[in-house]
Amino acid sequence: MSETSSAAAVKVSAKKKSKGKKALKVIFSALGVIAGIAAVTAAVNTFMRASQLKFASSFEPVDYPADRLTAEKDSDGYWTFTTDSDLRIVQLTDVHIGGGWMSYHKDRLAMGTVASLLQKEKPDLVIVTGDVSYPVPFQAGTFNNKTGALEFAELMNTLGCYWTIVYGNHDTEAYSYYSRDKLSELYLDEKYSRCLFEKGPEDIYGAGNNIILVKNSKNVVTQALVCIDSNTYTDGDYFGIQWKYDNVHEDQIAWYKENIEALTEKNKALGADVPKSLIFMHIPTGEYKTAFTEFSENGFKDTEDVKYIDGFIGETKGLIYCPLHDDNLFETALELGSTQGFFCGHDHYNSLSLEYKGIRLSYDLSIDYLAYPGISKEGSQRGCTVITVSPDGSFDMERVNYYKSGIGDENDITYQFDDVTYQYIPETK
Repeated sequence: MSETSSAAAVKVSAKKKSKGKKALKVIFSALGVIAGIAAVTAAVNTFMRASQLKFASSFEPVDYPADRLTAEKDSDGYWTFTTDSDLRIVQLTDVHIGGGWMSYHKDRLAMGTVASLLQKEKPDLVIVTGDVSYPVPFQAGTFNNKTGALEFAELMNTLGCYWTIVYGNHDTEAYSYYSRDKLSELYLDEKYSRCLFEKGPEDIYGAGNNIILVKNSKNVVTQALVCIDSNTYTDGDYFGIQWKYDNVHEDQIAWYKENIEALTEKNKALGADVPKSLIFMHIPTGEYKTAFTEFSENGFKDTEDVKYIDGFIGETKGLIYCPLHDDNLFETALELGSTQGFFCGHDHYNSLSLEYKGIRLSYDLSIDYLAYPGISKEGSQRGCTVITVSPDGSFDMERVNYYKSGIGDENDITYQFDDVTYQYIPETK
């Protein structure tokens, strides 16, 4: 190689090294910016969490009478309410607390809504059918799903209600920090003494599969409140962008059947009948879609198997987002002859209640201010369901719209619903 060629090679090599160094500087600079943004976001979210926890603790407790019903563990380990009178349950669903800086205001709206509803209804028990947390970063500003759960737990602790939850698909996203097991540790904290959540058997799928009992003074089970984890996504849809929802698994159904059969045996030993039961879950079973399809194809008139109760399907194109695959949970309920109704959430604009083959299939009104675009400014779907369980095992349900019933939100925002304006400020300390 000539001296000229050698010199040229050295220059080319030097240029490559120079370009390489510049590229590394750009990469490290970008990483530095990202790290800086992450650090600032973490600091802001930490500050916001402290502020939100203070807010969650600012509400007046629900004004319960001195002789309110109390829950105690029975000899078999079930949380149990003992009463010869009615038991009032408030079902909440899809609270959707983001827990980050981006959802700060809407999280307060959600907490204020929950507080207002419970202060008004004074339930013996609150059952939340999924999606307490909503750690979607481009809406919440965080991946931390524990923050929303913590804020809700602090709110319920302040209000003084007995409460429990079943998990929804958003409570533990694939990208969120904490698993169902870890969130369960929060709900099981002794600090939350009125939280009746149980993680459930370790050897079956999901977390939070558990049963709360209502008994009369003769120790007869008059109602079993069955909480079932309807799980998250399936078939490779890890982030839920294809709406491929999982179903209740066979071992969960076997657990449900075994418990109902065991409770039936105990009732029969006392000269009583099969205990009545209600199932609470997040994602509706496939029978919701089957029943509504039959009803709609019959001109929105009752059929032999379907009886319309109330409500409507408000999701776009009348969609019901049920599991991708079939399971035999509903068939098992028919076989056992115990379960009178299913109660779910998940589809925020759906409020339909149908009776299908003698079993009630109902959606609850939702709380959500965050997940659906524009939903914070809409009111027909927001509220709760009040379920009254009677001593004879029967039940009634009433939908309580957040605005139509004369309740509003904590910032005194005015909403329009059915051409009537409603506004209300809940009690805070």
